[in-house]
Amino acid sequence: MWTGMLETSPREASLAGSFGEVIENKRIIVCVGSGGVGKTTTAASFAIEAARRGKHALVLTIDPAKRLATSLGLEGLGHEVQLVARERLEAIGECQPGGSLAAMMLDQKQAFDEMVENYATDAEAVKRIFENPLYQQIAGTLTGAQEYAALTKLHAFDKSGEYDIIVVDTPPTSHALDFLDAPKKLSQAIDSPAIEMFRKMQKGGSLSAIGKTGSYVFKMLAKFVGSQFIEDIALFFNEFNEILGGFKERADEVMTLLHRDDVSFVIVTSPEAMAVSEALFFHERLLETDMPFAGFAVNKVHTSMPVDLTRDGLVEELGKLESIKGLGLQATCLRMGAETLLDAHSELERVARTDRIAIQRLKNAAPKTIRTEVPFFRDDVHHIESLGRLRGFLFG
Repeated sequence: MWTGMLETSPREASLAGSFGEVIENKRIIVCVGSGGVGKTTTAASFAIEAARRGKHALVLTIDPAKRLATSLGLEGLGHEVQLVARERLEAIGECQPGGSLAAMMLDQKQAFDEMVENYATDAEAVKRIFENPLYQQIAGTLTGAQEYAALTKLHAFDKSGEYDIIVVDTPPTSHALDFLDAPKKLSQAIDSPAIEMFRKMQKGGSLSAIGKTGSYVFKMLAKFVGSQFIEDIALFFNEFNEILGGFKERADEVMTLLHRDDVSFVIVTSPEAMAVSEALFFHERLLETDMPFAGFAVNKVHTSMPVDLTRDGLVEELGKLESIKGLGLQATCLRMGAETLLDAHSELERVARTDRIAIQRLKNAAPKTIRTEVPFFRDDVHHIESLGRLRGFLFG
């Protein structure tokens, strides 16, 4: 683990030390990174460590994979918060009194439904919105909707004050910046001229309410999708109007939350070239927007283990093994086996060197921030002991 203070950014300089210090001093930890780099297990490890230190911790995940629930001793994770049994935490080491770990998996549609119910004043309007096919499409598949739903759920948990620390596992997106851009994009969509035209049309009762140009555009659209569909959209946005205002307000509040001093971003990556490139791009974006950055957690690192054996030397060592002696292999077979083993080892060393080059890119970009390395695990992390092992590398 390499720690220190970054001289070029005050938001990074304030977080010198280790990830353990981040847990002690921060209330919200947001784990970001590209897909397949171990964000979910890293986020869970942060929450486990916080609970073991006596904090009431919550891990909010978006990953639907069952392995996290299994490793925490839960049959499954859903939109309702579930408490992890204390004996699961104690299985990986001593825990301070008072600590607890809760977990939940965000349901994007349900999170949107909750926001509609919070901002709507008319119960009948809520019912009509829920039944509207357009709303079902927006709440379930709209680009950025999952990221926005995760952020608003984080905002709600933060406001409740129920937890000492909240760890967020961001959605598995192809581009990590989607998470930061979601509130801004939603606000821009709400204020778009197209939505305003739909509102005017519904309020005015006819196409004439949106002028000649708008009327022409909508007539052309109606030829392709049908006039009833256009009217349904207009009705939806008219009823959704007061709720959209609430959505925009919440988006602004979320962006304010992400800039707070008790929030930290942890960039999770692997040494794979594309993952490192995205991690560096995300790092630059955090600096540009003055968001608090804690450091890099690098998973799946191949470790160099050089050997000083020739083929003949390895043949000699293989010949000493009792398991090999019993096979009665000829010298030729031993030499072929030795060559295969040396070739495989040479390939692993090449991968390890490539990993070091990739990790050096992270160090060059942020030479004095927290950086932990987790070795490549042969088995998938699917039980509490595996999470405990991961926790050991993250927090020493």
